[in-house]
Amino acid sequence: MQAVYKSERGRRAVQQWCSQALAGADFPISTMALDTGAGWIQLTSAGTGRPRILMVPGTGSNAAAALPWLRALSARWPTTIVDLPGQPGLSDQYRPRRARLAWYGRVLEEILALTQMDDVVLVGNSLGAAVALAASSPRIAARALISPAGYIRLTIDPKLASASAAWLLRPTVDRTRSMLRLFVASGQNPPETEVEWMTLVAANCRTTLAPPPLPAQLLTDRAQRPCVVGVGEHDRFLPPRRLAPAVRRSMNLDLRVLPKMGHLTTPEHLDGVANLIAEVVDPPRS
Repeated sequence: MQAVYKSERGRRAVQQWCSQALAGADFPISTMALDTGAGWIQLTSAGTGRPRILMVPGTGSNAAAALPWLRALSARWPTTIVDLPGQPGLSDQYRPRRARLAWYGRVLEEILALTQMDDVVLVGNSLGAAVALAASSPRIAARALISPAGYIRLTIDPKLASASAAWLLRPTVDRTRSMLRLFVASGQNPPETEVEWMTLVAANCRTTLAPPPLPAQLLTDRAQRPCVVGVGEHDRFLPPRRLAPAVRRSMNLDLRVLPKMGHLTTPEHLDGVANLIAEVVDPPRS
C-alpha cells in the first residue's frame, strides 16, 4: 500500500483545508465516517431523506473540493459524496500500488452495503466514473458518468504535458492556474478555489496516474443497467471524437456532449450536468 501524502505535515495541511472548507459551507451538510476494510472513509451529505445520489469525485478531489457539485445535486436529490481512500481528503490515506480500479470498486460496494443505500444512482466524475463502473452491486440502480475515465486512455497533448510537468515540479498558484486553463474551455478561467486546492495537492501529495480502460466485458455487463455518459465539448483529455465511438462500441450508448465545457466541470456547467443526471434519476414514466 502507498500513502497519498508525501509527509505527515502534508497530510495535516490537506485535511485542515478540507475540514475548513466543509465547515464554511453556506448550505446544510452532514458528515459521517465509515470503518471499512480500506480504513476510515468520509461521507459528506446534503438534502433530506435517504441518499438517492452517491457521487464519486475524480483524481485529487473529494467532497470539500466538490462542494459546488454537492450544492447543485442536493438541491434536486439527497446526495452523498465519498472521499475515496488513497486520494487527498478526509478518508484513509493508503491505496494499493496495482489493480486500483478493482480495489476501488470493492470499496464502493462495501460503502453501499454498510450504509444500506438502495436504489442508488452512482454519479462518477473522471476517475470516479471508472470507479462507478468498476463497482458491481444490486444496490446500484443506474449510473451517470461525467468526463469519464475507464473507456479510453487519456489524451495528453504536448502543451498539457508541459504545463503539468511544470506544475508538479514547482507548484505555484500561477503554474496551477496556467495548467487548469487547459482543463476549461478556451477563454474561460478556472475557479480560484480549484486553483488554491490543486496547488496544495501538488505540493503535498503523490500523483495518481490516469487509470487504464476497463475490460470490454465489464463495460458490456454494466450496460445492463441505465447509464448516461457526458463529456465536455472542449475536453482535451477525452475528446468527444475519440470517446464517442468507445462508448457506443462498449455500451451501445450515445455520448452526450456538454457545450462550452472542458474536462473540469465548473459551477456554471452544473445545471446542465444535473439535467443529464436527471435522465437516469427521474426517467419519464411510459
